Amino acid sequence: MSVKADANNTPAILTDITRCIGCRECVSACKNVNNTEPDKPRRWQLEDGLSSRNWTSIIEKEQGYVRKQCRHCLEPACVSVCPVGALHTTKEGPVVYDSDKCLGCRYCMMACAYGIPRYDWDQVVPYVRKCILCADRLKEGKEPACTSACPVDATIFGTRGELLAEAHRRIEENPDTYDSRVWGEQQLGGTRVLYLAPKGMDLHFLTYGQKVQDEPLPATTRTAMHAVPFAFVGMGGAMAGIHWIVKRRQKLQGDNPQHTEPPQTPEDGGEEKS
Repeated sequence: MSVKADANNTPAILTDITRCIGCRECVSACKNVNNTEPDKPRRWQLEDGLSSRNWTSIIEKEQGYVRKQCRHCLEPACVSVCPVGALHTTKEGPVVYDSDKCLGCRYCMMACAYGIPRYDWDQVVPYVRKCILCADRLKEGKEPACTSACPVDATIFGTRGELLAEAHRRIEENPDTYDSRVWGEQQLGGTRVLYLAPKGMDLHFLTYGQKVQDEPLPATTRTAMHAVPFAFVGMGGAMAGIHWIVKRRQKLQGDNPQHTEPPQTPEDGGEEKS
């Protein structure tokens, strides 16, 4: 069974941008269930509302409100680059984070095309923070806090297969209302957080304007990360070699000292040559 076919039986979220009223009840529910503190914006913080304290946010656009959160990719780039497995996909589907394993390398932040993982600068030992699709609630048979809090069903919960079917049904019945794509069905190998956008709305701003491929990123990132251990070993070997050469030269100079006498001048008592 393919990754996508298998993932269609896992939990997912569908956000219909045409129905969102921007109430931010989903944002409040996320903060409450995860016990995150009020946000503390930084000068370098990206202007999308996400932070180590805000795991979901509402971005206001001319054509509607767009909720931003971790997309929970079917083949997540962040997982593929994590050298210690701090980020991993659970058997239920969510991409979660284990702070006990984290090295703080932030490779995940560089690998994510959606700019999701954020660093918790307020802690003595900083960690990465992001939406975990309420993984603990899913294990208890509950839906994510954000979807249960939405008063207008703009964001709904179900299996990925069910939500894709619902999304395509809405598009087919309302072709003048919706963009023809289900965002997240194909992009970067597919995601568990899906979007229906109003007709003419381009959601590539969620990837900072970059047009993303359909193929998953791990095919690229995994290859790059496999080279990291060899780079460390190679650099270590090069430094050891340089150290040996320097020490060897110093030893040879110590064993064979060469004293160069300065030339004598007439004032020093030497004979002047004509």
